[in-house]
Amino acid sequence: HIATSLPLPSERDHLRPRIDLIVFMIDIKSKYSLKNVETSLAHVDASFFLGKVCFLVTGVGRVNACSIDTNAVCKLGETYCSPVLFCELELEGVRAATAQRLVRMLQISAGHIPGVSALSFVSLMRKSNDD
Repeated sequence: HIATSLPLPSERDHLRPRIDLIVFMIDIKSKYSLKNVETSLAHVDASFFLGKVCFLVTGVGRVNACSIDTNAVCKLGETYCSPVLFCELELEGVRAATAQRLVRMLQISAGHIPGVSALSFVSLMRKSNDD
């Protein structure tokens, strides 16, 4: 399911399936995109930041068209203990690899990979110099 921002409308709560993973998409060429994500983050329960949220930054292939500093996005990932994926959706190979990574993250956060929890996955994604 796709939403352009949070919170989700409450009138269909009873029909909404369980949410296993939230992917915040940020278009590196749009400051509005980052502001929308920052506003939406306030509507996410704190428990989701333990392996059930990631940031997907698109448009990174065009450095000269960037409106957002990549450090600002990396800081979001650090602040919310959530992975940040950078990709260029216009390149089919990168798009396919990113989709596979997201599906794997979803499988883990939904509990479909025996022996790996969303929390342990997040600890594996952390940089070694954070320890």
